[in-house]
Amino acid sequence: MSSKLRKAIIPVAGLGTRLLPISKAIPKEMVPVVDRPLIQHVVEEALAAGLNEIILVTRSGKSAVEDHFDGHYELEAELEKKGKTALLETLRAIAPPELKITSVRQDRALGLGHAIYCAAYLVQPDEPFAVILPDVLVKPQAGETGGDLESMVKAFEARKAVQIMVEEVPIERVDQYGIVDCQGVELAAGESTAITSLVEKPKPEAAPSRLSVIGRYILPGEIMPVLGRTQPGAGNEIQLTDAIAEIIQQGHAVEAWRMQGRTFDCGHIQGWLQANQALGQEAGLL
Repeated sequence: MSSKLRKAIIPVAGLGTRLLPISKAIPKEMVPVVDRPLIQHVVEEALAAGLNEIILVTRSGKSAVEDHFDGHYELEAELEKKGKTALLETLRAIAPPELKITSVRQDRALGLGHAIYCAAYLVQPDEPFAVILPDVLVKPQAGETGGDLESMVKAFEARKAVQIMVEEVPIERVDQYGIVDCQGVELAAGESTAITSLVEKPKPEAAPSRLSVIGRYILPGEIMPVLGRTQPGAGNEIQLTDAIAEIIQQGHAVEAWRMQGRTFDCGHIQGWLQANQALGQEAGLL
């Protein structure tokens, strides 16, 4: 496996049904969280972790997501003409020079595994890459600096083991997530341990743990052909968890990274409101 980790795949092709009616005409990734759209928070998280090559897996009707990271000559020229330097710098910071964005299309909604596989031709066979789900914001605890994705990248670079970010959820909610089996190991925040298997949305009585996958992965390029042959699973979709289970069987070292910060599920109204309230207060805007 190559040691260079620079790419992050961000699936943005979802319909955003949990955010209706907000997301009827606006891509859910463009819904604002405090002072910037959700997708910008996620791309900034990637950049802070050293991931500057972003692959957006998109579909028709999502052009605003791509447009957000384009230059806007007329607006920049007008701000410069009026001497609005601070606003101009804010605008240019959306897409710093090191950021490289590529888009690919997912023509059918066949699940997360399929969305990632749509980008297979952009990933070398021995090249690791991250997957970041934009519905979930991962933020440091209030008053702290540094991010969990950045720490997880360091864990990968130190051990060259696949990393999957997890957090503990109540037992009655395990049927809403992918759940990891760590053979009963007590995993402290900021630590990784080996995963022996993953289960997608298990019943509470059958769940191997309460550690749920929260939408941040560092995966090997070798998983792409596995995804290409993975059959539909839970929800009749091609599940990433099924492909990860197969590479575990093949002998790949796969670890759970227990996050230290906070998550905000902005894919539904309640989580989006919570993110705006908490982050707005911390920014001194509320």
